[in-house]
Order: sequence, then C-alpha cells, then structure tokens
Amino acid sequence: MYLATAPSLSDFTKPFTGACGLEERLQVLDVATVDSAGLVDEWKALASRASEPNPFFEQWFASSSLEQFASGNDCKIATYWRGQSLVGLLPLVHSNDYYGHPLPHVSTWLHDNAFCGAPLVAKGCENGFWRALLRHLDAEPGPAMLLHLPGLPEHGPLNQALTSVLEETSRATSIVEREERAMLASDMSAEEYLAEAMSAKKRKELRRQRNRLAELGELTFERLEGTQGVEPWIEQFLTLEASGWKGDAGSALKADETTYAFFADTLCGAANAERLERLALRLNGKPIAMLANFLTLPGAYSFKTAFDEDYARFSPGLLLQLENLSLLNRPGVDWTDSCAVQGHSMIERIWREKRSFVSRNIAIGGPLRRFTARALMAYETRGRS
Repeated sequence: MYLATAPSLSDFTKPFTGACGLEERLQVLDVATVDSAGLVDEWKALASRASEPNPFFEQWFASSSLEQFASGNDCKIATYWRGQSLVGLLPLVHSNDYYGHPLPHVSTWLHDNAFCGAPLVAKGCENGFWRALLRHLDAEPGPAMLLHLPGLPEHGPLNQALTSVLEETSRATSIVEREERAMLASDMSAEEYLAEAMSAKKRKELRRQRNRLAELGELTFERLEGTQGVEPWIEQFLTLEASGWKGDAGSALKADETTYAFFADTLCGAANAERLERLALRLNGKPIAMLANFLTLPGAYSFKTAFDEDYARFSPGLLLQLENLSLLNRPGVDWTDSCAVQGHSMIERIWREKRSFVSRNIAIGGPLRRFTARALMAYETRGRS
C-alpha cells in the first residue's frame, strides 16, 4: 500500500501515544471524504489555531482546489489527530514527474494559484506532526524515493520544527530551491511607510496621475468585506483580468472553466469564512483596478489583482496598492505576503520587506531507500555552497 492507493479515513489509522499523553494518529484521507461535516468543522477549527497561517490549505480554499484540479486518486489529505482533535493537515500527491525528470516521489500538493506550502498545524504540535508524517512515509513509501516539500516559509515555525525533527535522527535532507518575494511588515503607519519607500518626486508623480484620472470622471475607492455583493464583484474582477494581456494570452482565470469555477468558489468561500477583503478603484462606477486580499491573522495574503490596461498611463494598479498600504494600520495584521513572483517590478517599488521560501527534499523509507535518496540529493545540489 502507498499514498496513491491509500484507503479512506474509516479504513486506515495508526494510533500511537505521543509525548503529550494523548493518542495520536496520522490518517490519510481520500479527496472524496473531505466534505464530511465532522472533518469540515475540525478543519475550520484547526485553521483558527494554526501556528502559521496558510489560506491555501484552509477548507474553503482547498476544497475548491481539489474539486477543480485534483486528478484521479493521486491526491490525498494527510491528517494528524490528537485525541479527537485535528491538529495537522497537509494535501499530498504521489507523482513520477520531478521537475521533468522521471523520479517517483511524494510531494505537497499545490497548484498554480496556491502560493504557500506550509501545512496547517496547531501551535505546539509542529514537531509531532512532522514525526507522524515521516513515520507513516517510512512505513508506507510505495515507489517514492523521497518527500518533496515546496514553498515552506524559511523562517517560520514549521520549517524550524522540521529541521529540529530531521536533526534528531540525522535524516538526509536538502534545500533544492530558495526564493523570496515582497512582503509588507512594519510598525510604521501607511503614510510613514510610503514616505520611506518612495521618493518625494515619485509620490508627487502619483498624485498627478490620480488627479488626471479624476479629471475623466468620478474616481472612487472602495474597500469591502463580508458577502454582500461578492458575486457581481467576482464577475467584474474576472472580466477586468480577461480584458488585458492575460486574456490575449489565454491565461486569464476566465479563459478556462476550471479556473473560473475555482476563483468564484474560492472567493465566495473566503467571504463566508470572513477571510476576504476586496479593494477596487472605480471610474464612473467602472472598475479600473481590483484586488482581493485573504485576511488570515496575524498575516494576510494579497491574492489576486487586475487593472484596466486602457488606463495604464495613470498607473491604476499602483494607485490601488497605495490604498492597500492601510493593511499596516489594521489591528491584528503583522505582515502581508504579496504572493508576487520574485523581482516583481511594481510591488517591489513599494513593499520593501522580503519573505523567503524554501523547497526541501527529505529521505524516507528504509536504510537502502534513504541511502539512495541521499545520493540523489547530493547529485542535485552538487556545486552549491
């Protein structure tokens, strides 16, 4: 038995007694079981006490993702329980495609619109979660040669706990990729931050662009939360995004029925979970720049943005990002992840902090398999300092 053919929740459990004295178990769930009422309730409760917020593995995001993008029986959900409480969760996939190379492995399941691979784990359960997951993969590795964990926040509690657990047994591991992206994290007010991040000349130019834009009609800014009006807002966003280069390239969310349904379901789910903040810059009521934030205190994620390219000379996307700096003034939000690619030319003009992510490989299975994995990792990272 291995991950790709693991049975459902009711069929598979491996209980053991952990350091806390409670019975602990790692259960691998079929995708078909994730909408059960009991699990959904536990999943929502787990998100509220996670040591590291990650909206992309919360129930409202992951369920829509699995429905639209999970293929066949390859995707599973690893759940970690203490007593009757769900205290850890990570979507996993068994794959033979490792960055274009035919290497069987187990990996965190992500897709192109999910931007963080940190599992949801309750505070204080980080080490126990990693031990339980590795124990399971050692016993049931199937054909997988290693565990691949992409998109882990490098300086977060989960990566730190993983490092500690790996050091306990001298288990082979390697960092195969590292990237960083813009983050907003400061004790300054929005006004103070902008003054530090951008020259007086550039700020003056943006004021001029805003004034010129306002000469074309009524220019308004909106910030919305809750569910009221969310469905027409979603349609406006998708239409706006598709009107630009993404529409021309066929990569707009609206261009494919699966990404269309995913985005609509996800934003509705986020609104119902009180996780969604919507920003829009409108000219005569028509949106010319829009932005969706996920609020996952103490963090936030700037998920998707779009602007009308017909007004590009007025920098509407940048003007909207100036309004988004108010996240610095929002109680409970300590940092915001831009979800932007490394080196993004627009957002890095404003957001000065960086959030670093690593992708890790870890040896699993018995001694021979671990020896082979160690050799593979040494080969892949050869020549690196």
